[in-house]
Amino acid sequence: MASDGSIREAHEAGSGRAELPYRLRQQALMGAFARMALQTRDLDALLRRASELCAEGLSAACCQVLEYRAHDHAFVIRACTGLGDDRVGTDLTAGDEATPASYAFRTGAGVLANGIRPGAEHDGARFHPPEGLHLPEGPAPAGLCHTVNVPIALGDESRRAYGVLEAWGTEGHGFDRADQEFLAGFAGLIGIAVERHQGDARLRHALDHQVQLTREMSHRVKNSLGVVAGLLRLQARDAQSDEVRHALEDAGARIATVAEVHDHLWRGIHQLGMVELADFLRELVAKLQEEAPGHDLACEADPKVISADQAIPIGLVVNELVTNAVKHAYPQGTGPVRVALSVRADGLRLTVRDDGVGLPPGFDVTVRQRSLGLKIIASLIRQLDGRLSTEGGGTGARFVLDIPLA
Repeated sequence: MASDGSIREAHEAGSGRAELPYRLRQQALMGAFARMALQTRDLDALLRRASELCAEGLSAACCQVLEYRAHDHAFVIRACTGLGDDRVGTDLTAGDEATPASYAFRTGAGVLANGIRPGAEHDGARFHPPEGLHLPEGPAPAGLCHTVNVPIALGDESRRAYGVLEAWGTEGHGFDRADQEFLAGFAGLIGIAVERHQGDARLRHALDHQVQLTREMSHRVKNSLGVVAGLLRLQARDAQSDEVRHALEDAGARIATVAEVHDHLWRGIHQLGMVELADFLRELVAKLQEEAPGHDLACEADPKVISADQAIPIGLVVNELVTNAVKHAYPQGTGPVRVALSVRADGLRLTVRDDGVGLPPGFDVTVRQRSLGLKIIASLIRQLDGRLSTEGGGTGARFVLDIPLA
């Protein structure tokens, strides 16, 4: 019986390679690929690199990553090294089990076949190269070629396979079991990467679905609040007293402001639950303008994306301050009301000012007020953890709200 040493020497003599450096190079290539598999989420780049490293590690004429496509029982070439990039994306039949890839995929076992003669399908040989595979001329005797194939298994409960990793060569006497194990190691890493990629895709789909559901909910809430606001306005028209009418109109305006936030949540392209505050305030002021004919309402705002939980109280504060200015700043007519939002290093500064009659003598915004609107403003400011101040003197009134941001 031949010793392991004599078998190795015979193999080295037949293959024309030094066995130890050859295996060490394979280990180094697999280690490099394992590091890449941990670092990248680009599956196409990973498959392309796998085919390159496998071809290098096996001194193979070509190496291909084949993905199985169930609906037409075919393989699609996802990566190919040695035969040109134009093969990537092309199809191979998976129904011919005389091709090593089809046999490996069906049985779940690796295929090691040396000494395959192209065209052998016509003489009853067990395996033959797939149609369209044209290997370069090599030193193998009588134009023979060699192949090693391993299935790319996935680790889920179905125990299904993603596809096949295969290499073809024309050198010497072909591949051996150690080469097959080398290829199987790459196939295992590819399977893990494919599972991660598919898991990422499922997670993205689930998140997209959740976003869609949330936007649909915001859309319905916005519509429902719009109906409530409209009903309050209708009720206000039939009110028997000015006090009741104004109260109903104010309540409708507050509800419409909350509806406006939900409208932005529904239509927004930013992340879930976030509102572009500048756009929201400009649209809010434009809607308030519709309810204040003759007044000149304007808004200037720096862009800032904030959560809906912050946008709602900010919008309600603007609604209350602008409405108060429209009602009380110009008792003899109409005039401008300006809303400004600036983004500062320590948070946001919201300013609402007018050029009207100004604040009453001795007015102190920090003192509890009898006005419902000012009570609402005080409650909203506590919710925002903000600080409201006023500036009198000269013409008009100026309210300044500083809002810290985390």
